[in-house]
Amino acid sequence: MGIRTGNEYISAIKSRQPEVWMGGERITDVYNHPVFQQPIKEIAKLYDLQHDPEYQDQITHVCSETGERANNSFLLPKSAEDIQARSRAFEVYARATFGLMGRTPDFLNTVVTNMAGNPEFLDKYHPDWSGNVISYYNYIKKNDLFLTHAIINPQNDRSKASYEQEDMFTHLGVVKETDDGLIVRGAKMLATLAPVTDEVIIYSFPGFAPGDERYALAFAVPVDTPGLKLICREQMQDGKRSLFDHPLASRFEEMDAVLAFDDVLVPWNRVFMYNNVEAGNLLYSKTGINQQPAHQSGVRGYVKLEFATEVACKLADSIGVDQYLNVQTDLGELVQNVETIRSLLRTAEREYETLPTGEVRPAAAPLETIRGMLPTMYPRAIEVMQIIGAGGLLMSPTGADFENEELRSHLDKYYGGRAGVSAEERVHIFKLAWDLCGEAFGQRLLQYERYYTGDPIRKRAIFYNQYKKKQTFSNVRDALKGSPPLKTRMTETN
Repeated sequence: MGIRTGNEYISAIKSRQPEVWMGGERITDVYNHPVFQQPIKEIAKLYDLQHDPEYQDQITHVCSETGERANNSFLLPKSAEDIQARSRAFEVYARATFGLMGRTPDFLNTVVTNMAGNPEFLDKYHPDWSGNVISYYNYIKKNDLFLTHAIINPQNDRSKASYEQEDMFTHLGVVKETDDGLIVRGAKMLATLAPVTDEVIIYSFPGFAPGDERYALAFAVPVDTPGLKLICREQMQDGKRSLFDHPLASRFEEMDAVLAFDDVLVPWNRVFMYNNVEAGNLLYSKTGINQQPAHQSGVRGYVKLEFATEVACKLADSIGVDQYLNVQTDLGELVQNVETIRSLLRTAEREYETLPTGEVRPAAAPLETIRGMLPTMYPRAIEVMQIIGAGGLLMSPTGADFENEELRSHLDKYYGGRAGVSAEERVHIFKLAWDLCGEAFGQRLLQYERYYTGDPIRKRAIFYNQYKKKQTFSNVRDALKGSPPLKTRMTETN
């Protein structure tokens, strides 16, 4: 089939009936439910971009094996040009959603692509696993499917391993093997957009120890597989909010869900790894699914931070407070943060590494630096927005108020901004900011950015330990014994 359209994606949503639970109610018609309908339309727009002449060559390519077009997120980079092609696709999708949808289809496309592109790793452990992944990659590429994933355990007793929990199947694990496949039971989270996706892929962070064998697994199943329950968090908008009052929350609510597997059958041809602690711990690093997807999330994070910074700047401008030095300093900090992330992305893309397999990966250190900085930079942008907007963020009238003739003259008088900014414009900007920095929708985006790639403290510690292993600390050595001539140092560097 190749690249699909938005209508084809919507038809797929309508054809399935996954077991979705929200607010104590089972949702039997996902497409027509008000909470899901607009986000589905936003995802459909992304699929339609693949057919738009303005964007098609930026975000898709003609697959040499099939002759059909495929999204650039399905490229396993073999050159600098491939990295740039993926970067353009990531940015087009991110800008279409202002970076606010963290799990658009391109993200997990990169994960499966890299698992399939490094078969020699899985071949060490089981003769079927790499073949299963490659077949699955070809399947989702051909049909242009939309995946969710769930890769962390529920927050139960974090002081105990999975096998030590009160119920050994609190966390997702293998119950038994059958002729048809694995029977799995337990839960995983945090499956973003799960109710509006086609399939779910399961894998885990490293950190397995002896005793965790049944929990070290990776597989994929359709989202409507019997026995799979999607238990959604509380909704952050009811699907009935106006575009004027909630320009972001009304469009980009990404529902998250816990996935509960009640003795679900995973066919053997959908099993990518199981019952192997060593394979589970090495899956991330050896297949590149810690690095290539970081490129997509870095581009998306850059766009999201840039958007939040622009909102903060417009907020300050609308009421004329950006004439004050303290406000200029705060906004300047945000702009420099955006430029820092942009520069790190460009460095990662240009200082790529080429593996013996021929795969080209963006430089790891700049990408990991982005992962370390965004969890503090984005919250800082939100904080600055809150400080600038102050009490005005709490006092905005509604779009309906502006349509009332009795109120309109009062609103125009009391809600106007600086010279040249009408009351309606100022209020609209404040509402945009409130969606980001005050509403539950915005607080979810904030929390999501803090933990997008895991615990930022732990991640930074890992980054330091890896840095320490690679460094010879030659500058310290040379300083202690007397620096070599500059010419020698430059020669060594070059």
